[in-house]
Amino acid sequence: MFLPPGTVLEGPGDSPGFDEAIARTPSGPAVFLAWPASGAPYLAKTASLRRRLTRLLRKREAPSRMLNLRAVVSRVEFWPTASRLESSLFAYELARRHFPETYLELLKLRMPPYIKLLLSKTFPRTQITSRLGGAGVFFGPFRARAGAERFESEFLDLFQIRRCQDDFEPSPEHPGCIYGEMNRCLRPCQLVVGVPEYQSEVERVAHFLSSRGESLVRSIAASRDRFSEEMEFEEAARQHARLERVQQVVRLGDELASDIDRLRGVAVTPSTEPSAVTLWFFERGFWLPPLPFPLMGPEGRPLSMDRRLREVACGLQPRKLTLAERQEHLAMLARWYYSSWRDGEWLSFDGGEAIPYRKLVNAIHRVARSPLVD
Repeated sequence: MFLPPGTVLEGPGDSPGFDEAIARTPSGPAVFLAWPASGAPYLAKTASLRRRLTRLLRKREAPSRMLNLRAVVSRVEFWPTASRLESSLFAYELARRHFPETYLELLKLRMPPYIKLLLSKTFPRTQITSRLGGAGVFFGPFRARAGAERFESEFLDLFQIRRCQDDFEPSPEHPGCIYGEMNRCLRPCQLVVGVPEYQSEVERVAHFLSSRGESLVRSIAASRDRFSEEMEFEEAARQHARLERVQQVVRLGDELASDIDRLRGVAVTPSTEPSAVTLWFFERGFWLPPLPFPLMGPEGRPLSMDRRLREVACGLQPRKLTLAERQEHLAMLARWYYSSWRDGEWLSFDGGEAIPYRKLVNAIHRVARSPLVD
């Protein structure tokens, strides 16, 4: 859990000074829990805490259909936030803690789609799934299932692994399918190839997904350049056309889509602390605890931001959570990144790459100049 202690307003709602305490609460965004004397709390996030609490805990003066919890609330606990990402992650942590059976429904959190390369099969294939688990390479998350299906269809045209969904018994009498007739499948069902030959093609597919297409792009580009140097210009032209086709397919992948084992990045958002931003590192499918990052050193003295970021990165410790939590953290990332209400900035970097510190410094400066979320 990375949720800090909240601020508590003691009730009950009809006690003296309760309205004055509400009037002193921050007017900005926050996540809060309204606790009854017994039972589960009321969880909500709001763009204006003071206004929301005033409306929710107002004194009853006339019958109204609007929700009013003043008669049952014994205390209120709240956490000021400075971004929609912070509000969403705090609400997620609170919902998991207080509503362990229903928090997904409460948050309306949907799992994003992935393309899975099923490595547990004798002759592996791909499928679209919204669940993590089992042996395989998971490529995603995608914005929507339609986008995942389109990318799957297009990138499979570059390889010759099977597209059929059934578990067949290889036999020369197997009827095959149209993809085999079009030379877009190695036809393991008809024993045209054995397991080793088919596995070699599967490895090419896995490398393509893990590298976001770079493995195939580099291979084709090298072939094109070699043919060009040997003055075989017709073959070089064919390789160039093939390269353009591969690059077109790669561009169909959504911005976040990658091998989830290599998915790393950092979100830079405003901070509730003055003259600071918040860094939210995402490592191997998990959000790490937020890191307030002051723009100035002690007593307002300027310090090398690049050096401080390197020190922060050296102290990062990957989290060890369950597969279900990893799936939910990826869903929270996809919900924020693909939303129309995304705030702050996201900087992604491949699992084998170093953090691009210069880009991160520039992102911090841009977010620092932006106003807080209303």
